[in-house]
Amino acid sequence: MKTSLTVRSLPAVFMLAGLISISLPSHAEEALAPANWLEAIQQGKAMTNFRLRYEHVDQEPLANNANAFTLRSLIGWQTAPLHNISLAAQLTDVHEFNHDFNDRRDNLSEAGRATYPNVVDPSYTDINQLYVDWTGIANTRLRLGRQQLNLDNVRFIGDIGFRQNMQVFDGVSLLNKSLPDTELFAAHFDRVRQINTALRRGNVDMLNAKYRLAPNTSLVAYGYLIDVANLSQNNGSATASPTAAQAGNGLGGSQDSTPSATTDASSKTMGVRIDGSAKVSSDWKVLYTAEYAKQDDYRGVSALIDAHYYKLGGGVGYGNWSLRFDHETLSSNGGRYAFQTPLGTNHLFQGWADVFLITPPQGIKDSFVSVAGNIEKVKLYAEYHVLKSDEQFDSLLSVLGDKYGHEFDASISYPVSSKLNAKLEYAKFTESDVYGTSLTAAVRKGDKEIVWLTALYSF
Repeated sequence: MKTSLTVRSLPAVFMLAGLISISLPSHAEEALAPANWLEAIQQGKAMTNFRLRYEHVDQEPLANNANAFTLRSLIGWQTAPLHNISLAAQLTDVHEFNHDFNDRRDNLSEAGRATYPNVVDPSYTDINQLYVDWTGIANTRLRLGRQQLNLDNVRFIGDIGFRQNMQVFDGVSLLNKSLPDTELFAAHFDRVRQINTALRRGNVDMLNAKYRLAPNTSLVAYGYLIDVANLSQNNGSATASPTAAQAGNGLGGSQDSTPSATTDASSKTMGVRIDGSAKVSSDWKVLYTAEYAKQDDYRGVSALIDAHYYKLGGGVGYGNWSLRFDHETLSSNGGRYAFQTPLGTNHLFQGWADVFLITPPQGIKDSFVSVAGNIEKVKLYAEYHVLKSDEQFDSLLSVLGDKYGHEFDASISYPVSSKLNAKLEYAKFTESDVYGTSLTAAVRKGDKEIVWLTALYSF
């Protein structure tokens, strides 16, 4: 097993470290600001949790089912501010108790596991976060180092926290809240560690401005400039020529062609989003979301990088329950390139079965309904997707199709205690038109069914 630290994957050691970390008093228990670094450590806060998960995947046309039993241990601590400086360090360890799945380490298919579905939770031990915060200017935080990052609804920028190895960024970020009802965020990162443990180098620049129009409504404008080699879209090689199953974008002609444009090296995405709710009575509220973004080439890689993103949705809320309908389009540039979100938490979009983590070159039109609510302490959620392409694609017998399929997702979670939460999740994708000209083609979007059972203990 490869790690980037000299220690090996030892869950028991990490568990012990977590127990030691919580023995330190929280800053909430202290009334006075720290006078030295020892007090700053004592008054700090834990960044520690343990997540145990079982995942079962049944996917056509693969011969074997995947069964993954893994434990993620996050052990960390952040000091209280001393002279406007706070230090944070967090280790991560992912331990595989079995290996009946393809873990896609470094985005490479495992030898002997090609007939198993992907469960991208490889064994790994590393520094998860390591940063310095400076708050010497009022309402401003400057963060330098390796850090988690989630912006807005994580459609474009997220830590992909659902997976056991999360995505983290190396660089500097700035958050300012000086203006009334306004949050300004800017960042520059030169490395991204992805969920497959690959460390990608390059340049990522982010700008995000949020203005609160009303207590429950925000207007956001953003720009994301990405210049990073091979963000998991070329099967682990910056010079590879993937099929649509591997890259899913930038194809010069049909879905089996050699790609002529990718977001691996260059993309510029600019957009605007409004999201919120408005009360109509003490019990009822109206929910609404509208968003548009444009994606172009950033560093002269290819003029084919030219696509649009649209989202429009709304619904109603009553007490703890909500019901909404949304439509999302990631457009295609004539079947040669489709809108990509290479740094987003894509597991949460187009269904949890992860059939569309990378947008196929024909694009996606996703119409879905969702319902959420609580019964006592039990949280319930379900959504149903109808998934179509923006441009038609080759299907069986040289017939053009535009129906990828449909998907049903559901979850139920229960707080066993104040620190322990249990969650059961289910996803079922059903294929419609066959994406590809053969029932055994690698690009096929076959039926896929997943069950997750997760226990999370947080300190």
